[in-house]
Amino acid sequence: MKLKHLFRNIVIAFFLAACSLPSHAADTIKLLILNDVYQNIPAKGEKPEKLGKMKGDLLVMGTRYSGDIEVWKGDKGLYLINELPMEEYIMGVVAAEAGPDWDIEALKAQAVISRTYALFHKTARRDSIYDLTSSVLHQVYKASSSGSKAERAVSETKGEILTFMDKPIEAFFHSTSCESTESSAEVFGKYYPYLQPVESDCSLSPYCVWERKIPMTEIEKALNLNDIQNAKIKSVSATKRARELEIISSTGTTVINATDLRKALGWNRLPSTDFSMSCDKDTIIFDGKGYGHGVGLCQWCSLQMAQEGKNYKEILSVYYPGTTIQLYEGR
Repeated sequence: MKLKHLFRNIVIAFFLAACSLPSHAADTIKLLILNDVYQNIPAKGEKPEKLGKMKGDLLVMGTRYSGDIEVWKGDKGLYLINELPMEEYIMGVVAAEAGPDWDIEALKAQAVISRTYALFHKTARRDSIYDLTSSVLHQVYKASSSGSKAERAVSETKGEILTFMDKPIEAFFHSTSCESTESSAEVFGKYYPYLQPVESDCSLSPYCVWERKIPMTEIEKALNLNDIQNAKIKSVSATKRARELEIISSTGTTVINATDLRKALGWNRLPSTDFSMSCDKDTIIFDGKGYGHGVGLCQWCSLQMAQEGKNYKEILSVYYPGTTIQLYEGR
């Protein structure tokens, strides 16, 4: 079934089943459902119209969403929003973001930072129709099965969040950092004292070392350039990650941020900005380390620390120095 027909049927179902339900509860989270095909996000200042709300299960491209489902109509089409209990949401995030058989202490660390991350964004987006998306744009969510290790990790850390000066932190995390994590100011332009580079060992990660050979034609298309002749790293961060790239094409010299190249090519295509680069005829070779933006907790390092006997509180203290674990009451 084509996607537009799927959403048309959803709207019809909502009009038939819509009912008056409680407003956004303090201990719930609202997810804008996104996936590889459906990626519409309300623009800043956009005012979508609510079409309906119902309770039940919704299956979207193989992922099940349970709880309250809302349909909104906006400038770009339909927006599907799933409202569900916070702790249920965290179980789904832990199940999606970490390996199901990972050490329980690593899963507990993930539970705390995912809960913190969600609460931070929920607080910051009080006037929005949603708190977070269900995709890598924020943190990935997929429903977790009962009795899983993710459920145990969430249960044993119930309500725990990381705070700095009694406020939830912006708990960035990523897959893999080799040797060192990165400063938040370097990647996001935001300085946080608890998000500074720390030593990191992730030899367990499949992305500890990688190589990508990318045709210049692919980069030309991604950056809207013609006839690339050469490319090199122009500047690096304090942790030796590529910061700016200089690309010479038939139209002149272009300087871009390495992060922008990752975004243009696709986050998976170029796993991180921790790379060196060289040109070989019509190909650019990237020799790199790590996966993700490099800020905050490194998930594979967390697993390695857990296997070495560290508990989740010790793991969190390494990646978010100066923070405190506190219990939150629904906000």
